[in-house]
Amino acid sequence: MIATIAGKELKSLFASPLAWLVLTAVQLIAGFVFLKKLDEFLNVQSQFVQLASPPGVTQLVIAPLFFSGAGLLMFATPLLAMRSIAEERRNQTMVFLTSAPVTMTQIVLGKFAGLMAFIALIVALIAAMPLTLSASTRLDYAHIAALVGGVLLLAAGFAALSLYVSSLTTHPMAAAFGAFALLLVMLSLGDAAVDGLQRDGWAAPAALLQVFSPLRNFEPMIAGIVDTSAIAGSLLLVAFFLTLTVRRLDARRLRG
Repeated sequence: MIATIAGKELKSLFASPLAWLVLTAVQLIAGFVFLKKLDEFLNVQSQFVQLASPPGVTQLVIAPLFFSGAGLLMFATPLLAMRSIAEERRNQTMVFLTSAPVTMTQIVLGKFAGLMAFIALIVALIAAMPLTLSASTRLDYAHIAALVGGVLLLAAGFAALSLYVSSLTTHPMAAAFGAFALLLVMLSLGDAAVDGLQRDGWAAPAALLQVFSPLRNFEPMIAGIVDTSAIAGSLLLVAFFLTLTVRRLDARRLRG
């Protein structure tokens, strides 16, 4: 049943002009960043000849590309998720789904999976850009895999948060702006709070708060490091907001 709901969600995204507009805009900007970073790398490459272990195209071109991709997804994900629940509630179609013999958890997981499938397509297209260099230079495929996994985990957190905000309102644009504002708060205040707690020696509260700082959990992946604590933090963030979404919709269904 989760797969059926995910397929319906993905199909509705492909039928949406906004989703295609977001996909096109992200690819155009990412393509521009990729070409700009590649041009900068080619201009400074000769200066690395004397270095024993010079940075390669993966560190100087591909990692910045994925970092920019993460920033683009922070804007794109709330736009893609805003209609998932808010629009269904506004059009009174959510009642058909909630009255079907499925649990609220299955509905939320299905919508999340459909949204993530579309986001995975965006990430795959971004990853395809540097792979075009594979015939002419040596690529660090392990580092690229870490970057792809890190961006997907980061986007999963964005998607779970955006679905939760979408469940709070019947206005899709309000859901998009609300999700984006909450992401900004988490990225700015979360980082500052974690740094403050670490300086004061509060290691355990800092580690707990780091769950709500998705960009900090993404930082090890940018360096090509597979940090299990950062992965666990990202997964906990996803589980936290999906659970909130289920409880929110369950409460509304009980109220009728």
